Amino acid sequence: MTERLDSPIKRAVVVGGSSAGMLAAAAVRNRVDSVEIIEAHELPTGSEPRTGVPQAAHIHFLQAGGAEAIDSLLPDTINQLLAAGAHRVPMTTNMIVQSPEGWYRRWRSTTHYVITASRDLTDSIIRNQVLKDPRVSVRTQTRVTGLLGSNRQVTGVRVREADGGESTLRTDLVIDASGRASRMPHWLEGLGVTGLAEDRIDSGLVYASRMYRAPVPTRNWPVVAIQADPSLPQPGTAGGILPIEGDHWHVSLMGAPGRHPTSDPSQFAAFARTLRHPVIADLIEHAEPVTDVSVTHSTANRRYRYERLNPWPAGLIVLGDALAAFNPLYGQGISVAALSAVALRDGLDHGFAPDFARRAQRDIARRTNTAWTLAVGQDIHFPTTTGKSPTLADRLLRRYISRLSRTATGSFHAATALTDVLALQAPPTSLVKPSVLLAALVGPQRPQLHGPQFTPAEQFLLKKLEVSK
Repeated sequence: MTERLDSPIKRAVVVGGSSAGMLAAAAVRNRVDSVEIIEAHELPTGSEPRTGVPQAAHIHFLQAGGAEAIDSLLPDTINQLLAAGAHRVPMTTNMIVQSPEGWYRRWRSTTHYVITASRDLTDSIIRNQVLKDPRVSVRTQTRVTGLLGSNRQVTGVRVREADGGESTLRTDLVIDASGRASRMPHWLEGLGVTGLAEDRIDSGLVYASRMYRAPVPTRNWPVVAIQADPSLPQPGTAGGILPIEGDHWHVSLMGAPGRHPTSDPSQFAAFARTLRHPVIADLIEHAEPVTDVSVTHSTANRRYRYERLNPWPAGLIVLGDALAAFNPLYGQGISVAALSAVALRDGLDHGFAPDFARRAQRDIARRTNTAWTLAVGQDIHFPTTTGKSPTLADRLLRRYISRLSRTATGSFHAATALTDVLALQAPPTSLVKPSVLLAALVGPQRPQLHGPQFTPAEQFLLKKLEVSK
C-alpha cells in the first residue's frame, strides 16, 4: 500500500459509485485517511448490470490514453480486464472502418489500441480494484441532497438515507462524479454561486444495441465500424461491432432524426442493412442474438464550464459525466474520467493549498478538451444538430480534417497522426504540425480500398459461414 502523503485532507466524499466515482476515489485514496463513496443504488458484486446506467447497454471501449490512465491509478487493472475476457485491439491493425472519406487500411501499430469489453465487466473490475483498499468505503441506497459550507469553502454534504432519514457528512473534499443526472448546478446556486455556463450540442442520434453470440472466435477478430457521413443529404447513420468477453459481439446502430432505429428486434438487422455499407448486416446475419434491443436517446454532448466560475469553493471537484458528457458514438467517457482522475491525483501531489480545488478543476477541464473538441467538431456538421452551428472556421477545419482523413486511407504517417489524437494520447493541435500538414498536402500514397479489408484467415472463416448457411 502506498504511504499517504502529508496533507490536511483527512476525509473525502465521492458522490456516485460509477467508474468515474471509483477512479476519483483511487486518485485521492493515498492522500487522505478515508474516502466514502455515496451511491443512490445498490452496487453489484460481480459484472452484473448496475442500476442507473442505461448507456451500459451500448458499446463501450477504452482508448489507449484512458487505459494507461486507469493503470496509473490502479496498477494491473487492464491486465485483470484482459484476463476476464476483454480484448486489446490494435488500431488500426485489427479494425475495419469506413470513414466518410473511405476505408482505412489495417496499418500495423504497436502504440495505439482500444480495450473492448462490456461496460458491466469494465465497471466491475475497476470497482473491485478500488474497494479492496480498506481506506475506501461505500454507502449505498443514499442520495446527496446538497452541499454544506459557503461560496468560498465546501465543508460537507447533506444526505438522505433509503428510509427517508436525513443527516450531514462533514468532509475536507467533495468530488461530484454523479453523471449526467448531477445536481451540482442547483447545489451551487444554494451556496450563492451563479453564472454557470453550459454548452449543449445535440446531433439527435438515437442508439439501438444488442448482444450476439459470435459465429467466429472473437480473439483477434477485428472491430468493425461504419461511420456516419455528415455531408450526405439524408439523415446520418452509423454502426459498430465490438468483440467482447464470452465470445460475444456487442452491436450498436445509430441514426439521426428521420432515420432512428427502434427497439423492434425484427427491424434491427434491417436497419443495419441501411448503413452506407452492408458489412455489419452481413456479419450479424450469421450470429445468434442473446439480448433484446436497447434504445437510448441520451446522446447529446453537454459540458458545464465550472473552471470559469468565480468564486469557486475550496474543497469541491466535479469530473466525469457530471462535468462533460459526450455522444457515446466516440467512446470517450470512461477514458476522459480516468484522465480527469489523474489530473486530480497530480494536483494533490503538489499540495493542498487554498487554491487547490480551482487549480485542479482547471486542469480537469484541460484534460477534457481533446475529447470535447473531437466529439463536437464532428457533431456540429450534422444538419440535425442543435445547440451550435458551424462557423466559417469550423467549416475550414472540417475540410482540413476531411482531407487528412482521406490521406490516412493511404498514408501510414497521416493515419498515425489521426490515431494519436483519437486515442487521447496527443492534443488536436498535433494535427497541424508541419509534417502532418505536408502529408495532407501530398495526399494518400496508396489507392483507395473498395471494401472491407479482411485478412485471409478472416475470409476463410467467413466463407465457412456462407457454406454452412
